Amino acid sequence: MRLWLSLSIALLAATGCHRSEELKTHGEQKEPAAQTPPAVQRAIARIMPTEGNEAHGTVRFEQLKNGVRVHVDLTGLTPNAKHGFHIHQYGDCTSKTAESAGDHYSPSHARHGMPGVGERHAGDMGNLIANAKGEAHFEQVFDVMTVDGTDNPILGRAVIIHEKSDKGTQPSGDAGKRIGCGVIGTASGGSAS
Repeated sequence: MRLWLSLSIALLAATGCHRSEELKTHGEQKEPAAQTPPAVQRAIARIMPTEGNEAHGTVRFEQLKNGVRVHVDLTGLTPNAKHGFHIHQYGDCTSKTAESAGDHYSPSHARHGMPGVGERHAGDMGNLIANAKGEAHFEQVFDVMTVDGTDNPILGRAVIIHEKSDKGTQPSGDAGKRIGCGVIGTASGGSAS
């Protein structure tokens, strides 16, 4: 009799536990998974001159909800001139002319263009305007890229400063030689974690 009673209690306990778990899994609705923010929120490229040039400074990137804020501080440019600047596909500034950085960054294979004027490469950022001292200070938000997200991430690529103005022409704006190059890396305090 005791054996039968012990078995009955054990069976009821096991069934109750199983039913309780069943209610938990079927009765509750799971909340949708939160979208993970990009691991890197801020990045920086230290621009160094290519051979025979003097362009140098920093280009900083900050991930915002509506795009990436790009902040430029450069010196060593041609005074009172426009200089095309782009993100290029490879984070490689090792060659004397920065040709090692490859072409404009364009994962979607779009046509070259200018910001705010239709289709363009993810790396097309237009022109910097140097002052009489050959300095350029610039800030703008670009919505065609992310610092380290899923949509055209720029981390690990290169920023190129060109000798002439980007005219918006095909295939790459006819902006001339590459006078400065910097690899885009994580900025101090730039990780979300």
